[in-house]
Amino acid sequence: MGESLPLDRINTGAVPATPLVEATLSLVQDLVRNRYRESGLSWAEFRYAGSDRLLRKEDFAAIERRILDAGHRFAWSAVISVDERPEAYVPRAGDEQAEAGFAHPEAPQGEVEADGRAVRGVGDNVVRQQTNAVGIARYIRSNERVLTYLSEGVPRGTIAVIDDSGGTLTAPIIEQFAGVICAGGTIRSHLGILTREYNIPCLMNAKVAGIKDGDRLMIECSAAAKTTEDYQQGVERVARIWLLTGDAEVRS
Repeated sequence: MGESLPLDRINTGAVPATPLVEATLSLVQDLVRNRYRESGLSWAEFRYAGSDRLLRKEDFAAIERRILDAGHRFAWSAVISVDERPEAYVPRAGDEQAEAGFAHPEAPQGEVEADGRAVRGVGDNVVRQQTNAVGIARYIRSNERVLTYLSEGVPRGTIAVIDDSGGTLTAPIIEQFAGVICAGGTIRSHLGILTREYNIPCLMNAKVAGIKDGDRLMIECSAAAKTTEDYQQGVERVARIWLLTGDAEVRS
């Protein structure tokens, strides 16, 4: 064939990969190399015509199984993942911890600003808006809660707090949210795209701590929006999340 397989150039970015990513990449590279060698095709033929039938869903399931058999358990971003596949994920916390919400180690640790507002999180602002969003935190972590909101309606002023970039889970009720805080994803995730289309205040990749279901929050959606270039260049550009208590001033 006379062609080298250019898989050694997949991970040449400036940001080092984690051991899990490196291990997974190595297993995928081995799989592709072997299938390419066995196919007898040129690299162009394999890449554009052969890979979709020579690389199967079962192959990638086998790679995941090797990782799990080695003792690794994936960190979950949505409770539903743990419920559906407990053998693949780190066990979820008890109910009391779950109700207390996220506890990201990089979240602001309760800093109180001059006007009495406590900063309890930061995130990537999807779309800059003129005014900040104020509402009540409601954790959207299960199909059951979505079904309840579908049948009974979403409480007015709900700021949905979501474990991952689960646009599919919340799509049927998303236009009823006053705001969205998502602990995963980026502005380019499905949920980010949906909130942008519906013009709903949204922070993705949020790092929050100490926000409980029922807390009154303000999202700094008037902050500069995160851009694709920011991610590529490693630029930190975050919007704040405030916990509003007592006489804390609400201003946009």
